[in-house]
Amino acid sequence: MRFIDEVKIEVRAGNGGAGCTSFRREKYIPKGGPDGGDGGRGGHVEFVASGSKNTLQELYLRKRLIAKNGQSGMGSDCHGKYGDDIIMEVPIGTMVRDEDGHLLADLSEQGARYILARGGEGGLGNARFATSTNRAPRYSQSGTEGEQGIRHLELKLMADVGLLGLPNAGKSTLLARISNARPKIADYPFTTLKPKLGQVFMDDGDGFVVADIPGLIEGAHEGRGLGDRFLRHIERTAVLLHLVDSCCEDGKTVAEQIDEIETELKGYGETLWNKPRLLVLNKADALLDDEKEIALAAAHKKDLPVFVISAVSGDGVTMLLHKIYERVLDMRQQALQASKPEDIDTAS
Repeated sequence: MRFIDEVKIEVRAGNGGAGCTSFRREKYIPKGGPDGGDGGRGGHVEFVASGSKNTLQELYLRKRLIAKNGQSGMGSDCHGKYGDDIIMEVPIGTMVRDEDGHLLADLSEQGARYILARGGEGGLGNARFATSTNRAPRYSQSGTEGEQGIRHLELKLMADVGLLGLPNAGKSTLLARISNARPKIADYPFTTLKPKLGQVFMDDGDGFVVADIPGLIEGAHEGRGLGDRFLRHIERTAVLLHLVDSCCEDGKTVAEQIDEIETELKGYGETLWNKPRLLVLNKADALLDDEKEIALAAAHKKDLPVFVISAVSGDGVTMLLHKIYERVLDMRQQALQASKPEDIDTAS
């Protein structure tokens, strides 16, 4: 399945049904009062965030969401039926914008709901207008039109850790080792063609989610390669895991590899550049001791926490996971504190 993370759709809610003008007709009651029922509300168009979805593919194919109109009211005080709502499940992390790009909703939690277009209200029947001075109203209301418009949808995957690096740095291998994800792994670059999520489980039963995006190349933030359009998927993460090929198989030194990724992060914007980042030297099992020292020296110049691992053999991975988990818990605690209202000092 193609990974779709941006979609433009047309939404149209249902119109409200018209109210009814009717009078009671019954044997031996020659002058029955008004009994026109109300029209039904038009159907809504609504989104619900669901963890069972991970792409906007269904909406990309559908293009239009048009809800049913409400039914008109009838005599004998019968109200019209409501138009059926359209309730679509979308991935957690779906953002809804209007035609001008203004953010309308960010469905970042399981079960979060948003009504994109509200159905029109049903009109009132003539029974509603009966008064002591107007016992036989001969008018009713028309229903109102439902909302409609163009909505732009953008998906930003919800993950705690963002995994990034140059092609063939070993990101897929590491993701497969530490999580329940089963990405494609091969000895050539660009095996990852779309973002992948993996759940990591720790000993305490808790854990975190890792997002792996396609490998970045020089100029990615300007639109080159596959990674640029997927960088948004690690904007929400608490920490970035910067994977480096310590064997320098592509002819680039450790320092050159780090600089290339940092250039792309800076070019993308402060959102990613200012995130906490861990440097991870992968494929260390293939290095001699002196080669490992050279790689470490280059990495330590960046003033970032550095870890040496082998995603294939698992060396150093446990220590790395505990450090990541520690960072994730810290960020969760900070977010929790930020969401609490500040205590107000009422002392005089």
